[in-house]
Amino acid sequence: MTPWEMAAVLAAGLGAGAVNTVVGSGSLITFPVLLATGLPPVTAAVSNALGLIPGAISGAIGYRAELRGQARLLLRLGTGALVGGVTGAVLLLALPAAAFERIVPALVGLAVVLVVLQPRIRAAVLRRRERTGGPARPDGGPLLVTGVTLASVYGGYFPAAQGIIYIALMGVLLDTTVHRLNAVKSVLVAVVNSAATCFFLVSADFDWTAVVLLAVGSALGGLAGARLGRRLSPAVLRALVVVVGAAAIVQLL
Repeated sequence: MTPWEMAAVLAAGLGAGAVNTVVGSGSLITFPVLLATGLPPVTAAVSNALGLIPGAISGAIGYRAELRGQARLLLRLGTGALVGGVTGAVLLLALPAAAFERIVPALVGLAVVLVVLQPRIRAAVLRRRERTGGPARPDGGPLLVTGVTLASVYGGYFPAAQGIIYIALMGVLLDTTVHRLNAVKSVLVAVVNSAATCFFLVSADFDWTAVVLLAVGSALGGLAGARLGRRLSPAVLRALVVVVGAAAIVQLL
């Protein structure tokens, strides 16, 4: 890489780390930049997954106050994320890119719709629970674990917008605040990227220069994103998720 390309990758990592922590979809910033430096698509995808791990971890650390009391939930969902992340990494190397070209925008679009309708869906679920007298499920039940596992398969394959999908699923099935959902999302993203990385390290090509630059940038961006995200109101945060999700769909198409 030239010095200018290295600076661009570092800046992309910084922006992606912040965006991933607040909303998700940071890979829509870093992946095109890596391609522009001349890296092959699969090498760029693998390098991107490796380099963004520190950002996910630093983002989760920034949300440590919101993670308190959620250990059981993290264990359940993290197990599904681990399995899904490895599965997605295997698919990345085994399947042609065209296999997911059509379904990825549809998944992101569905997630955006769920985020928009989340307050109404949640209110309807609460009304039904009051009528039937059914107990609240603090862990979201089997449906949430299944949804997170499937979303993690996608995240292991291509991490763009996986955070939006997580927030959409948890927002519908959990009775908690958006900020606590964002904290759990950051941990799940870190688990998926780390699981995929363990597979990539022994079976795929990656560019160490890109990985290091992204790692430094995303780590700093993750901390900054956590501070910003905690100051946003739930309505603003939800609106930001929708805007970024819509932009992701346009770029993916």
